[in-house]
Amino acid sequence: MRSVTTLYASVAACFFGGAVLAEEPPPQTLFTNVHVFDGVNEARLENASVLVEGNLIKTVSQDAIDAPNATVIDGGGRTLTPGFVEAHAHLMLMGPSLPSMEANTTWEDFAIHGTKMAEMYLMQGFTTVRDAGGGNGGLRRAIDSGQIVGPRYYPSAAFIGTRGGHSDFANFTAPPGTETNMSRLNMAREADNPGDVQKYGRNNFRMGATQLKYMQSGGVVSAFDPWQLLAGSPEEIKAAVQVANEYGSYVMAHSYRKEAIMGALEAGVMSIEHGFSFDCEIAELMKEKGAFITTNLTAFDPGLLDIPAVANVPASLAKAKSASATFANYIPNMKECPVKRAFQTDCVGSVEACNIQIAYEKKLNNDFFGAYTSLVTMTSTGGALVGLSGDFMNPYIEGKLGVIEEGAYADILLMDGNPLEDFSVVGTGDKWFGAEPRPESPETLRIIMKDGVIYKNTLN
Repeated sequence: MRSVTTLYASVAACFFGGAVLAEEPPPQTLFTNVHVFDGVNEARLENASVLVEGNLIKTVSQDAIDAPNATVIDGGGRTLTPGFVEAHAHLMLMGPSLPSMEANTTWEDFAIHGTKMAEMYLMQGFTTVRDAGGGNGGLRRAIDSGQIVGPRYYPSAAFIGTRGGHSDFANFTAPPGTETNMSRLNMAREADNPGDVQKYGRNNFRMGATQLKYMQSGGVVSAFDPWQLLAGSPEEIKAAVQVANEYGSYVMAHSYRKEAIMGALEAGVMSIEHGFSFDCEIAELMKEKGAFITTNLTAFDPGLLDIPAVANVPASLAKAKSASATFANYIPNMKECPVKRAFQTDCVGSVEACNIQIAYEKKLNNDFFGAYTSLVTMTSTGGALVGLSGDFMNPYIEGKLGVIEEGAYADILLMDGNPLEDFSVVGTGDKWFGAEPRPESPETLRIIMKDGVIYKNTLN
């Protein structure tokens, strides 16, 4: 019996007059005269060249690269970095409040908002986004097929949590188990026993999730849940981990209190979200487990208590004051006992508002932890985190993310100046609430490339 390859060659010969057509070589782009921050090392690779072939980085060298057929881009001494990784976003959640999304929003509203959020994130330099709840696989299919513009997308599908917990978006008088707008669209699920967790977790993977999100603690501006809540029994959290393990993936847990964080880590959760009670004992356990943390540093902004959603709601204001007092040691503890921390914005609201918040979150990272640590947080750490979705559920397995190295994905930024010396060139904002609308993309980001395709080029 002839092999499939031989058969294909014979058919091709019949159609093309006996000659088998050679496959077109992948296109090449050659960046020259650039200083490379590779996502890992603090020292830039000076006066380097980077060759992209197809959607992967082929060569990184300080020597001249011979690529006669490549499109050449002279970087003019600018800094070339990996594309940024947002590890905790909500592209589908437009706000302005949870009750509004539950009662007054259709699937069309969510879809249009998600489309605009995806484009905004890419234009802010984020070539990869991990969605921490609310988005299913459809948005990724639209991005990856080229129907809409956006970053690589790692959705968690529906939030999973308990009745009265942080994923309970139901109207105030809704009886337990009532179908909601958010449950119909698989954006949030009420799970009150291990069986529910297994059922909804498996359904999330069926709907295109790359990892699961479990709501273990409460929140500040949400309706029913104190931030101190310890939601979900150990058996329920272990059920989520069990399902994720079945798919070769992992669980991210919304966890505030130390007891919640430690319990999640012991159960096998690999990504702690927010983690405001972080301390050195937690750090020791995280290192033992190989776990990550993502924290929205806007939570430590002095103006947090002036947010209308907080200041105008007595219960939320009381929760915010209590939380701020409890979480005061997060930053000194993270500096003393650093762990694998990825970038998080956690914005729910309009595209314009999230654009402002992202820029401010970038600034706070530099203010609290310095430029080098912030760049690593936004690149290689985030790339390693999303890679935990494994060989089965990870849609992007050809190369590494968040690094500039041979064989990595060609997700590349070229920016004016040196972000290690002037962090503002990554597109920071000095103000959060009351800030003026920001441009579609920071002027200092001159080239944005994702998957070997250039989406922005203002060099010429």
